[in-house]
Amino acid sequence: MTKKVVAIGEILWDVFPEGKKAGGSSMNVALNLHKQGIKSQFISAIGDDENGKELLTFLSSNHFPIHLIQTNNLPTSTVEVQLDAQHQATYTIVAPVAWDAIQLTEENVAAVKNADAFVYCSLTCRNENSRNTILSLLKEAKLKVFDINLRPPFYTIETLKVLLSVADILKVNEHELLYLKNELAFTGNTDEQLLKQLSNTFNINMICLTVGEKGAYVLQENKLYQHKGYRVEVADTVGAGDSFLATFIASYLKGYPIDTVLDRACKVGSFVASQAGANPDYGEEVFH
Repeated sequence: MTKKVVAIGEILWDVFPEGKKAGGSSMNVALNLHKQGIKSQFISAIGDDENGKELLTFLSSNHFPIHLIQTNNLPTSTVEVQLDAQHQATYTIVAPVAWDAIQLTEENVAAVKNADAFVYCSLTCRNENSRNTILSLLKEAKLKVFDINLRPPFYTIETLKVLLSVADILKVNEHELLYLKNELAFTGNTDEQLLKQLSNTFNINMICLTVGEKGAYVLQENKLYQHKGYRVEVADTVGAGDSFLATFIASYLKGYPIDTVLDRACKVGSFVASQAGANPDYGEEVFH
């Protein structure tokens, strides 16, 4: 049986100095799931403008279904991307944009109910329209995957607590973990201690912590797994975490053991970091 995943969130153009590339963390996750043989659907919104039409064309050219992407009267999202000397990306995210006003529909409720997993992130919850839609859909989901994806200033600890409290699987990076430690007054000194406190506080079954080029950890049922990551020449970090998460979800749903899930996710994340932009082409060869 082909597994089904629904993601909700941003669809946008990443605007680099040399031109624009289709992106948005949620769209990147959905597209990577699709590349890996998962029946992936994506709930979002575009504006009734040229940028929106071009994004639909991009997804269609990747044979990705677009029927859950709404059109409204806000502009299609664009994000200015700056790369530093280490090729790390920072983003200037405009508001409001079309994905701030994702509406709850019978069609997206049905899609989430029928899916094996539902992927959501904090950025899409910056506006109450999309936030209320996400909170409604979370009530319908079988497996809730939270990509915390903190983008200053678009989050509050109050909203994060609500989103954490319903998560079955959480993906967090080292900077986000430190933020949660400070805001929630955790006392742990090591990553393992902090992950256990986070798991216990919000009753999260599985937490994946990414630590950049140093790899990743998974805490599942109080057991810690570690992967040292793969060394690559970094082109840019745009989309690397999204491809990591998509591979993690796809491999987990396909029934691989957790250490294999982690290895596969690190392989794809490092490959995407070695390529320009968020969505380079790849196939099964990336796992060998």
